[in-house]
Parts: sequence; C-alpha cells; structure tokens
Amino acid sequence: MRRASLLTLFCFLVCSFVLSNGTLVFAAKPNVLLIMTDDQGWGDVRLHDNPLIETPNQDLLAQQGAQFERFFVSPVCAPTRASLLTGRYSLRTGVHGVTRGFENMRAEEVTIAEILKSDGYATGAFGKWHNGRHYPMHPNGQGFDEFFGFCGGHWNSYFDTNLEHNRQPVKTEGYITDVLTDKAIDFIKQNQEQPFFCYVPYNAPHSPWIVPEKYWNKYADKGLDDKACCAYAMVDCVDENLGRLLKTLDELKLADNTIVLFLTDNGPNSNRYNGDMRGRKGSIHEGGIRVPLFVRYPGKIEPGTVVKPIAAHIDILPTLLEFCDVESTSGVPVDGKSLVPLLTKSAEAKWPERMLFVDRLFRNSIPGTELPVGSVRTDRWRAAYERNKWSLYDMQADPGEKIDVSKENPKALNRLKTAYSKWFQDVSELGFEPIPIPIGHPKTSTTSLPANESFLKPEAGQGINYSGKGHNGYANSWIEDWTDTGANAVWHLEVLTPGTYTATLKYTCAKADVGCQIAVETGDQSLSATISKPHDPPKVGNQDRVEQSDNYQRKDWAELKLGTLVLKKGTCDLKLTGIKKPGNELIDVKGIELMRLQSE
Repeated sequence: MRRASLLTLFCFLVCSFVLSNGTLVFAAKPNVLLIMTDDQGWGDVRLHDNPLIETPNQDLLAQQGAQFERFFVSPVCAPTRASLLTGRYSLRTGVHGVTRGFENMRAEEVTIAEILKSDGYATGAFGKWHNGRHYPMHPNGQGFDEFFGFCGGHWNSYFDTNLEHNRQPVKTEGYITDVLTDKAIDFIKQNQEQPFFCYVPYNAPHSPWIVPEKYWNKYADKGLDDKACCAYAMVDCVDENLGRLLKTLDELKLADNTIVLFLTDNGPNSNRYNGDMRGRKGSIHEGGIRVPLFVRYPGKIEPGTVVKPIAAHIDILPTLLEFCDVESTSGVPVDGKSLVPLLTKSAEAKWPERMLFVDRLFRNSIPGTELPVGSVRTDRWRAAYERNKWSLYDMQADPGEKIDVSKENPKALNRLKTAYSKWFQDVSELGFEPIPIPIGHPKTSTTSLPANESFLKPEAGQGINYSGKGHNGYANSWIEDWTDTGANAVWHLEVLTPGTYTATLKYTCAKADVGCQIAVETGDQSLSATISKPHDPPKVGNQDRVEQSDNYQRKDWAELKLGTLVLKKGTCDLKLTGIKKPGNELIDVKGIELMRLQSE
C-alpha cells in the first residue's frame, strides 16, 4: 500500500511540473475570468468603428488576444446564458423565455461551473443570473460556490440597492456595476492560490436607464438620444470596471495564467449604431444576435488574432474545458465545438463548414407545435423564417440583409430549411411545459412564489393583470387590477419534501378595498383570509434618465400568514383566488412564501 501511494505521488509530481528554461516550475491549471454584459450590441465598442463611445479596455483586450468576426448568441438574455453555461442550445435546457418561469433552466443540466468545480476550481458568479431563482436552479445549486447579484431578468434599482449573497439578502452601497466588480475582485484575491472560475455577468446596459452623473455627462453633448447616451455611459462604466479586473490580475501576477473572455448576450436594446446590420435585441437577424467576443490567454493565443469562421455561445464551454484540460464526466452531450484550434491557429484552414441555429421563442407563453420564428447561419448564408415565410441572404455579398435571394438559390434555401426543421424537432424533444417550482429542497426551508411566475386565469387583462407596460409579468412585476373575484393566479409546484408548510401572502390593499376576501387552495385544502386593514404605499420610481413604467416598484409589502398546508410529494398547483370584493378591486399581490415546518 505504501509503495502504491509513493508511486501515485511520483506520477502526480511528474504530471504537475514542466521544464521551462531548464527550471522546474508548477504547471497550474489556468484561471478563467468570463465577463458578459447585458444588452450591449456589437456596435457598442470603439474597436467596431463607433467613434462616439469609449471602450479602451475592451479594445485592448481584443488586441492582446483574439477577436471574432462572426460570433453569435440568442436574441435575448436568458437563452444566451443557458447556452453559454451548458454548451447546449437553450431549448434543450428548458429555457425558452425571459420571465414567468420560462427562463428557468432544468436543474439536471450540467454547467461549466459544475464541471470545473469537480476538477478543483473555486467558482463564483457576480451579477445577473436569469436562469432560475429557486434552488437547485439557483446558481448555488448549479456549481457556484459564491453568488452575489440577482436571479431575475432585470433589476429596478442601481444605486444603494438590495442584492443577494448566497440566497441571503444584502444591502449594498454605490452603483451596481462597481459593487459587482468589488465582489468579483474579492473572490479573485481570496482564491489566487488555486484555480478559479470567475463569472461576471453585468446587468448594464440593460434598462432601467440609470448611470452615474460623470458617465452621463461624458456623452450628453454628442448628439445622441437619451437611450443611446445612457447605454454608452453604462458601457463606459463597465469598461472602467473591466480595467479594474484586469489590473487585479496584473497586481496578483495572475494575468499570464488566466483566460479572460468578454462578450455580450444579444444585440443593442435601443436603435443606435450597430454596424449597419439588420435588427437589434430580439431579432433573429444579424443585428440581434451578432456580438463581440474577445479572448485573451497569454502564451496560447497570439495577440491580434482574428477568427473569421462563425462561432457561437454553445462553443464557450467545450473551448474552456480544452484550454483547462478538464474532461466532463456528466455524459450530457453538448452542441458546441471547441474553438481552441481557431484561437491557436492550428486548424483554421481545415475548419469544417457548420450551421448555427437560433429561435425566437421568448414570448413568455407555452408555444404551439408550429415551426417557430428562427434562422440558420453558415459562413455564407442566413436563412430566416418569420411571418410564416422563408427568406435567404448572402451574408458575404449582402451583410446588411437587404436582398432576399431565395428564388435565385432554391437548393441552398431548401438545405437550410430542412436542417432548421430537424434541429427544432431535436432540441424541443422535451417540450415546453413550465418547469414546476421546486418546494422543500433539503438545502432550503423557504420558497418564494413570485407573482410573475403565476399563470393568470383568465389571461392578463381580463379581470386580473401583471403590473407594468404590456402586462407581460416581468421579473419585478406584481399582480394588480384584480377586479374579478372569479379570476385567479396559479403556481405550478413540485414538492420534493412532503410535510407541513406555512403560507404567507405579500400584498397591498387600498382603503376602499378593505374587507375583501381571498383564498389559497391546493387539492382539497383551502386557506381563506379577510383583509382588515389598508396598506397602500405609493409606487416608487428610480433615477431613470428615460422613464419607464416597468421600473416602478412598491416601497414595501404587507405580510399575512394564511395558515398551514400539508403538501404531498409530487406535482400540484397552488391557486390564489378571490371570494369577496366590497370595493372596486381586490388586493395587489407580490407573491406567496412557503416555509417548511416539518417533514413527513
């Protein structure tokens, strides 16, 4: 036994050291710093011929490593994040929306954080998650030791706000981009003696349009509209914080052994410079899904490298695993392809033609069986399906997608149409039913059921509504305009641990509506309550440069303990319904909280 142990130690030492200039040095695993911004378009970078914006650190990062000419993501936030983290098309992971629970990624999906963590990496995420707030879909349940940020699709307050640290609320001071960077830097410093994976998904320049004065003033006199001005100002702030991250690596002497990646999650969130491409955020065309990707890895990637073949978010995971010499043992197949040969210029001439697919299933509802809006990209062609019609564009001759050449190239179009149909059938095999909210996971005793993850019956606008413009039920919405006692809100649940749970309602009630009665029901159990006191705080706005109704919030919510429910293991529905309405409306509802008292 002792001899075997010594042999194992010897093999470990041999594998861990390499000769460099005749000196024996430790061959450490590379660190990974992955930075992604939210709603920053391809054109929101000075390097991409935008003379109005200043992004010196993004430009420098590209020059010190590689930049991609044609790198693609999904049209909106949550699907991009799911593909980035898993190396799989988002429809495989359960993600096909941005709110109402359709952004939730199935817990059994295996993320890059889980794989690297299993190989000894410290893992941390600092920013916007947007792939599920309920454990184990929460980042702490998907491989991240540390999480600091928020889990929804957007945040309403950017100054001195409340975020979360490992599922616990925390009060912060300062501008949110600076705060997230501070926490990422702390993580890097704390883990500098071991390999780390630091994921920094900033929420800027996503709305609300809030930015510190010094950045706003920098762009206020450049002839931009207010949204473009604020977007550029927020990107400038992000760029300054990117500089802080890179400086930290230099000061800790970690830069030479750290892979740094910078990308964005979709096209721009307003009409502004985007390289004359067609579309913006939400579009299946080039302008909605082509984004910057810069990758720096000293000694591996030659400075000034330009990657011309098409690539996508699904390629990040296999690329990082190859660079880090880590094998996934999950057995879950990925759709992506390692880009290491392109980044190291070892196989660009031999790189095979490929097809990249994108869908637009993000309308926060359960799609039908028809083929969804989407497109297929090769190095030359983009075939697009929208309004029940196909079109074809030669991206080399017509990068702005101005001329439909489908009639002149029927064979090319038919090949891409067939491929898209087969692809969609494959990736949607598990369907689109909402992923139930897990209740009673052993690592958490309390689960919040937010209003926006309920399903309104009848649909929004018919006696019950989600708050905000369009009544889409976005991340921070609540239930309002509840005028019909026959209307209700339903949450789909999966009880993991059977037992007794306390149900607490978070609500507001106008003085004129006091005396209204509501009930929570599941199976044959019902808890009713009469609202006896008014609680009607005003809606609070933000420091928006451009006012948006979706960014208002209530100052606080009253809490009412409704009683206890005995929940059995398995799936069930929880329904909030009206019983009595003495005034014009029932209550406004932020959500329901279920706390496990005891297990069966």
